[in-house]
Amino acid sequence: MSEKIIGIMGAMHEEINSILHLMTGVEEISFGRRTYYTGTIHNIKTVVVFSRWGKVAAATTVTSLITRFNVTDLIFIGVAGAIHTELKIGDVVIADRLIQHDMDARPLMPRHEIPLLGLTYFESDPDYITIAKRAIDAIIGDNIHSFIEEHEIEQFSLQNTRAFKGTVASGDKFFADQADKEQLHAAIPDILCVEMEGAAVAQVCYEYKIPFVVLRIISDECNENSSIDFPDFIKNVSSKYAYEIIRNMFTLSSGLAL
Repeated sequence: MSEKIIGIMGAMHEEINSILHLMTGVEEISFGRRTYYTGTIHNIKTVVVFSRWGKVAAATTVTSLITRFNVTDLIFIGVAGAIHTELKIGDVVIADRLIQHDMDARPLMPRHEIPLLGLTYFESDPDYITIAKRAIDAIIGDNIHSFIEEHEIEQFSLQNTRAFKGTVASGDKFFADQADKEQLHAAIPDILCVEMEGAAVAQVCYEYKIPFVVLRIISDECNENSSIDFPDFIKNVSSKYAYEIIRNMFTLSSGLAL
């Protein structure tokens, strides 16, 4: 049986830097214009890296994690924009499946179907979904006061944060316009949020048979009045979420026999 090595990809440098505080014996390895950090978290071998933005960059990063660093499992964490109206800033989405919203090879095959694979959705590992849900439940709601400053909670209206499980859409487009969000929701009614990397990472993991989970912290709501101080949110909210979620997942890892 191969040794367990967990790969962690983050969508922002600040999120990666916070996770590095959990690691011991950290070494930096530069490869393909990326810096990979190897070490351990709770005595589990771990490799942490900034995914870079967009599907191609993220797919390249996870391929290197698998083929060069021999990771056996993958966790992706980062921010996303809400598409479902029920999602609020500070909620966390656990992707149980992911779809590439910009894949369209019609009329050769149905819209969103991945060529040669015959798949439209890629499913996260059910065990990782379970442990991620437990890890997230431990930090949201009233628990958020233990690691987020009160003025940040007020500024971003982080009261009553919740965890959701559902479909996440990925593509090489930043959705800032409300009309674009509504059009995407009409095309894929079951999606909760949208980002730029997860489904590409999921496809690579599927092809290499690597169990994975994608976690997304909501940084903007599905309305025209949801603009926030994004750098402040990343520095003082999502990076702290990333730290706490990963810490809890590794603390609870005995349940997955990691």
